[in-house]
Amino acid sequence: MKKTKFIPVAKEEFLSEVTHYNTIKNGLGANFILAVKKTVALACEFPNAGVTFVAGTRRIVVKGFPISLVYKLLSDHIVIFAVVNQSRRDCDWCSRVDANLL
Repeated sequence: MKKTKFIPVAKEEFLSEVTHYNTIKNGLGANFILAVKKTVALACEFPNAGVTFVAGTRRIVVKGFPISLVYKLLSDHIVIFAVVNQSRRDCDWCSRVDANLL
């Protein structure tokens, strides 16, 4: 199984979503955390599980939530570049890919 690294901005996005879901319903943030952990484990075990996405990344949906993880497989680990709400169509995070591979 591959190791995983969230870049700092993606980690902030993740924590922001946890806070958001906790404001909707008590305990929903914890459910989101568990769903993300399962999604990360799936991407680590099967790195090509996510669909091909922009800037050489892959996108995998977090089951039960309108959130995708955007990641890239490197030789010995997976880097998560963004935690994206599926209702947003922007690519503000795209510049993160090249900047974090240096």
